[in-house]
Amino acid sequence: MGSRGAGKTASIITGAALLLVAGFALPVVAQAPDPGEAARATAPLDAVVAMVDSGDFQGAEARIAAALASGATDHATRQALLFERERMRRILLDFTLDDAAAREQLRRYIPDLRADEFQRWTAGGQLEHREIDGQRRYFKRSVPNLFRLSDEAAARRAEPRPFSEGPMESLHPHHAEVVDAARASGSTSVLPRRVRVRQALSVDADAVPAGEVLRAWIPFPREIEGQQEAVTLLASTPAQAVVAPAGTGQRTAYMEQPARAGEPTRFSVEYELTLYARYFPIDPDAVVPAPASDELAPFLAEQPPHIVFTPELRAFSRQVVGSETRPYRIASKLFEAVDRIPWAGAREYSTISNISAHALHTGHADCGQQTLLLMTLLRMNGIPARWQSGMVYSDGAGGDGEYWNLHDWGWLYLAPYGWVPMDVTTGRLASDEEALEWFYLGGLDAYRIVFNDDQGTPLYPHKQFFRSDTVDSQRGEVEWSGGNLYYDQWDYDFDARLLPATSD
Repeated sequence: MGSRGAGKTASIITGAALLLVAGFALPVVAQAPDPGEAARATAPLDAVVAMVDSGDFQGAEARIAAALASGATDHATRQALLFERERMRRILLDFTLDDAAAREQLRRYIPDLRADEFQRWTAGGQLEHREIDGQRRYFKRSVPNLFRLSDEAAARRAEPRPFSEGPMESLHPHHAEVVDAARASGSTSVLPRRVRVRQALSVDADAVPAGEVLRAWIPFPREIEGQQEAVTLLASTPAQAVVAPAGTGQRTAYMEQPARAGEPTRFSVEYELTLYARYFPIDPDAVVPAPASDELAPFLAEQPPHIVFTPELRAFSRQVVGSETRPYRIASKLFEAVDRIPWAGAREYSTISNISAHALHTGHADCGQQTLLLMTLLRMNGIPARWQSGMVYSDGAGGDGEYWNLHDWGWLYLAPYGWVPMDVTTGRLASDEEALEWFYLGGLDAYRIVFNDDQGTPLYPHKQFFRSDTVDSQRGEVEWSGGNLYYDQWDYDFDARLLPATSD
């Protein structure tokens, strides 16, 4: 999402083995030798995952090949091992720059770049990189990310430019309109607007042989009372798209069509829906612990692989929460701490084995990574939390150059109010009025469309091959009889238009 986090800094002090995140010092464990690796040697999958995470791709491939050649490896483990092989391929697509290429790219912005600066930003983690089979490789977005993560680097940029941010990422008149409308009406759903959307997915020409049938899933909005209603499919290309049932956690419109030689294959859907802003006027002192119930239990539990109560996350939680016992105060402390982690463009989610742990230890994160981290911390402290994601946009988004972007956020359960929204990436707003400063802990703007109310759930109809995004569903998915098509083989587009208000 957007450019949240400009001006914030985080640093990894590897020599002292300390990670400074959100103002708290934690031991760095991600780069240290794993004491349990020998014990996991008897578990091929765990050992392979650890090797891929540590950058030992050659060792991981040797383990994978041996396990696949063994008749004792069950089907589920074989599939997981095959995905680890695919994960390595995807990581290499994200980490495309060697040292010379990273320096050359950075010199486009800092022509008189000094060697000591490059080394310092690399050692401090502001230039994201990893060692793979003994070679240092830099993340393909590490250079633009650097100017978000380092004030020093931003000041050295020859031609400073503002970051591209969505209009709701800072205080906007819309926020006050939402609060005022909620107070005046007594409703938590306000300012309805009818929006027409066109979403498209285009597969590159000759990505598959001519005549082969492409199967495409384009994200499609869920029906959510009081948030988005009256969802209507208007058209699709090709016609007769199959829309997933309303209760599908990650809803899509599914289509098929054959590829033609020398031509891109285009899929699209057009729909309308009514969107509402949300605002819950929360009295912090009125919030009590969530009641024990079967309905809330899943939202308090670990949800591997990305919501796991690791020792490092428990330590971070203790530092943030301290002796606080009141649920809202705990939630606001955790929200504030995660909000302080600077935003930066992220590597693909499918390449990360545990996203919440990654967000804590990398020192920067994007919206989904921040949300999963906050969800994990909330659940760890007895506060139910769940996922939500989709698309954010501005009025007139699309061809006229206005803003739209993928975005993730969440909901937490605060008794007696029930489920209330949270958007930790947009975070606290610069306002002297508490209701506006903390708008996104209990409120949502009306400029977002929800596709997903869960993460990592099956698509409808079932996808036969590995997904491009194993966590989220915002861009879409494509496959053919020969396998999945990854993001380097297709592109996507989005256009939203506010419709005129009706008189009724």
